[in-house]
Amino acid sequence: MRRIPTLTLGLAVTAAALTVTGCDSAKETAGGIISTATAAVASAAEEKMNEVKDGVNATGDVAAGPTSTDGDRTVAQITATNPKDQNADYTVMVTFRDTEGNFLDSVVLSIDGVPPGESKSGTARSNRTLSGDTKAEIAQALRH
Repeated sequence: MRRIPTLTLGLAVTAAALTVTGCDSAKETAGGIISTATAAVASAAEEKMNEVKDGVNATGDVAAGPTSTDGDRTVAQITATNPKDQNADYTVMVTFRDTEGNFLDSVVLSIDGVPPGESKSGTARSNRTLSGDTKAEIAQALRH
C-alpha cells in the first residue's frame, strides 16, 4: 500500500489564526481562505484519480472503516475486496467529513496486489489535523 500525497493546507493555519481575532472581516477572509484551500485539496485528489489509466469503477469493492486519530492526523482503514479472477490494484479517493456532512479533507491511496476473492487494507491518513468527530467516505474507487 502506498499513499499518494495530495495538497497540504498551510493556508488553513493562517485562516484559523485570523478567525480567533474576532473581527468580522478577518472571519470572512479566513472563511474564504479555508474555502479556497479546501477546494484545492479536492481538486488535487481528483487530479490523482484522473491519472489512473484503464481503471473501472470499483466503489462497491471498497469500504471505509471508522475514523480514529494517529498523532495529529485522522485515519481510517480502507478495505478493498477483489471479486475478479486475477490480482487487482485499487486507487481510492477517501473524503473526510464532519458530523454535518461538511467536507474536511480528501486523500488518495493505493491498495496494490489484491488477490482474487480476497481483501486487503490500507490506511487513509488526513493531510492535516481535523477537529471534531469525522467520518471517512469512499468518494471514488478504481480497480486496475
